[in-house]
Amino acid sequence: MNNKQVNLHIPRWKELPSVDLYLDQVVTLVNETLLPVLSNTNSDEENLVLTKNMINNYVKNKIIEPPIKKKYNKNHLAKFFVICVLKEVYKINDIKQLIGLALESSTIEIAYDNFCKLFEKALDCVFQKTDFIDNYSTNDRKYLLKSVLLSCAYTIYTKKEISEN
Repeated sequence: MNNKQVNLHIPRWKELPSVDLYLDQVVTLVNETLLPVLSNTNSDEENLVLTKNMINNYVKNKIIEPPIKKKYNKNHLAKFFVICVLKEVYKINDIKQLIGLALESSTIEIAYDNFCKLFEKALDCVFQKTDFIDNYSTNDRKYLLKSVLLSCAYTIYTKKEISEN
């Protein structure tokens, strides 16, 4: 059995930069964090997880709030990380709806940290070929999050396996 280790740590809310970032800085931060796991090939422009054009489209289509004085804050960064993971599987309108559902019952800080922790756990379980054990069966929102993140983790695993063979 060939188990693989996934070394991904998405910065938690308190680890996100405390100063607002310009567009280039956002693109760099998100790509440096997620490219090792989400990319199947070299980091050419077309294989980046997040580009300036994507950000502009997310703002234009009201998926993300406009920057303040051309700078992006922690709320923006958290949503960019979430969008980049979820877009591996889901359409942007579904992602917008999923973010809305998460924020109905929680603050962005708690929802984002839960997302990061559970996504990393889902990835580890999929790549280590172990079960994702939780106590969420009675909480519909958390069970939905677990299902969404497992679908992303399985898609990432499948893409990696195909690209390596």
